[in-house]
Amino acid sequence: MDRLEQMYDRVLQKMDMGHEMEDGELLELIHTVLNESGEEEYIPLQEKIHLSRELFNAFRKLDILQELIEDEEITEIMINGTDNIFLEKNGRLFQSDKRFVSGNKLEDVIQQIVAGTNRYVNEASPIADARLEDGSRVNVVLKPVALNGPIMTIRKFPKEKVTFDQLISWGSITDEVVEFLKMLVGARYNIFVSGGTGSGKTTFLNAMSDYLPKDERIITIEDNAELQIKGVPNLVRLEARNANLEGEGSVTIRDLIRSALRMRPDRIIVGEVRGDETVDMISSMLNGHSGSMSTGHANNPTDMLHRLETMMMMGIDMPLPAIQRQVASAIDIIIHLGRLRDKSRKVLEIAEVLGFEDGMIRIHTLYEFREEGMENGKIKGRLMKVEELVHSEKLLAAGYQREGIPAGTDEGAPANGNSGISVL
Repeated sequence: MDRLEQMYDRVLQKMDMGHEMEDGELLELIHTVLNESGEEEYIPLQEKIHLSRELFNAFRKLDILQELIEDEEITEIMINGTDNIFLEKNGRLFQSDKRFVSGNKLEDVIQQIVAGTNRYVNEASPIADARLEDGSRVNVVLKPVALNGPIMTIRKFPKEKVTFDQLISWGSITDEVVEFLKMLVGARYNIFVSGGTGSGKTTFLNAMSDYLPKDERIITIEDNAELQIKGVPNLVRLEARNANLEGEGSVTIRDLIRSALRMRPDRIIVGEVRGDETVDMISSMLNGHSGSMSTGHANNPTDMLHRLETMMMMGIDMPLPAIQRQVASAIDIIIHLGRLRDKSRKVLEIAEVLGFEDGMIRIHTLYEFREEGMENGKIKGRLMKVEELVHSEKLLAAGYQREGIPAGTDEGAPANGNSGISVL
């Protein structure tokens, strides 16, 4: 048993379980125990300060996780049982020297986190998703499913919302593309963000939300509330709920989308679609809620469309061509993000959905990231324009016009709309 465990047991023995101690009382008790222990063996002042903080976190906060969560450089915390804790920092994984004093303490922390979002996890229901107060995403898997468990994975989000200015400074996107996306959001294009795990989909969706009109009614729908939309007064945030221990009371993403349609939204933003709720999301985009957005897991825009088709088939009995027509009519733009081998996250492709033709959904690439080599271990490249936007009708309706063409006329415009767009 190490010193932290010894001090933890001593504080626990001296605690008055008959009443709930205030923070000040707990700190005083911790200092008393440390001073008494110092009479038995010498404890350096810095170690006392460290032990005091660790003990307070163990009793009042999230134990050894508290310090890791407060470290802004750490982006992911992976707990494989009590002794094996791995961290991601600057895109690199390494093992921490921290450990929980016992399996019971780890389980207490897990229950504290899960209960904070009105969810539960136990041996009968060993998998749960939750979130921390700052919006960080938490996944828990207990024994007997996790053989070396309990397992907890925490994906942290920055305390301050990442903006497009920051993404530009990191080389994730360019000024030109940001201005283009700003127009698309303002003109109510339906936008879907795709990418793999950890590619930054939620962060990107948050950044795009800065360009939502402030006079609209926005409804967000998520499994776990992670979106940080600010500056929109008429904002409604909805979060799904799991069933209780009796198997009742669940509220699914699909339930929330259906309810949102009765709440007079201008736009609906679904954090992520994974199943049959795709039917209702696509329907909402087709029924007067232009400008809606969502995200999904895929390797490229074409794969994302195939996944949407498959998820639609999970929720509705309809011929595939009919489903493809609906998807092609609903989605205007797909923004694909990726995490490259140097661990950087970038916009890799922006594709426009052209429509359904010859038994398939046709798309074409508007912007594409092209590598130009390596420099100091970092991938160098550019997000290059490949094609012009074809369907510019929404831009024109929103007050944008083709460069060089007077407002209210299409004279001189190419048949496919391939020309620059400027603001009126």
